[in-house]
Amino acid sequence: MTHLQAGLSPETLEKAKVELKENSETLHQDIQEVRDMIITRPDIGFLRTDDAFILRFLRARKFNHFEAFRLLAQYFEYRQQNLDMFKNLKATDPGIKQALKDGFPGVLSNLDKYGRKILVLFAANWDQSRYTFVDILRAILLSLESMIEDPELQVNGFILIIDWSNFTFKQASKLTPSMLRLAIEGLQDSFPARFGGIHFVNQPWYIHALYTVIRPFLKDKTRKRIFMHGNNLNSLHQLIHPEILPSELGGMMPPYDMGTWARTLLDHAYDEETDYCPESYTLSVQDLERDLEKNMSPKTMKRSQSVVEPGVLKRPDKVKREEDNMQPLLSLD
Repeated sequence: MTHLQAGLSPETLEKAKVELKENSETLHQDIQEVRDMIITRPDIGFLRTDDAFILRFLRARKFNHFEAFRLLAQYFEYRQQNLDMFKNLKATDPGIKQALKDGFPGVLSNLDKYGRKILVLFAANWDQSRYTFVDILRAILLSLESMIEDPELQVNGFILIIDWSNFTFKQASKLTPSMLRLAIEGLQDSFPARFGGIHFVNQPWYIHALYTVIRPFLKDKTRKRIFMHGNNLNSLHQLIHPEILPSELGGMMPPYDMGTWARTLLDHAYDEETDYCPESYTLSVQDLERDLEKNMSPKTMKRSQSVVEPGVLKRPDKVKREEDNMQPLLSLD
């Protein structure tokens, strides 16, 4: 075991070896092979390339060097293309702070049986008069950046539960396709985290409608890990034991305190009052939407993927358009 694996328990170390093909004897060589590919993307500023940082990308892509580098490149490219999103990416930023205090995201104290951290979002808590969807996305990305420092979570990953109870049609109207695509690109395509499942509960019909819009941007692996439970919490409990879930999700734990994770990130700054006007983001959000909408026509709804070849990187668009009807995705396999 190298010093890079020092934070792993014996059980997680074995899991990394079996599931991720992590080999302590070749670990430094694996990291260097990814680092050597950086020269193929002179258009990207790789602001961090140390061993520990590159290792999280290898773990996220099961030590496939090419896929790990593509994720590393997309991580920095996403940040270069959305500079406004990453300005002042701190918990004390007024918009991020408001989102965190409303539980975007919430983080449960207990791990699931596979050692995964559980994030919960209670969608109806979104106060659209106080912060934007971009603020929520920024808060989630900031939270993941904090948690992914834990090597145990690099190996075991995360679970996301979104409770749509009391989420109104008016609130849903703010979830434009371009904004949802921005979130997908940030979480699915550009962040080194392993998501073991994304669970929707109590979702109304208009959330199903939004899902059909964003479905073309989801990878097959992501689609297979999305579970639509509706109001059937028993199906959720078959995958995540109710002993570790809050009562809002039919669990045995007390109701979730929305400020729990916010206090962790904010510490003494949690109770400090801040004035924030979401209009301060209006221009940047409109710019983001305008850029993204260029690619939202039926002819261009394709997901870009990077392909590394010797000395060059190409970006063919490829995605299989699926026209099948929306079906519940619950699977116990």
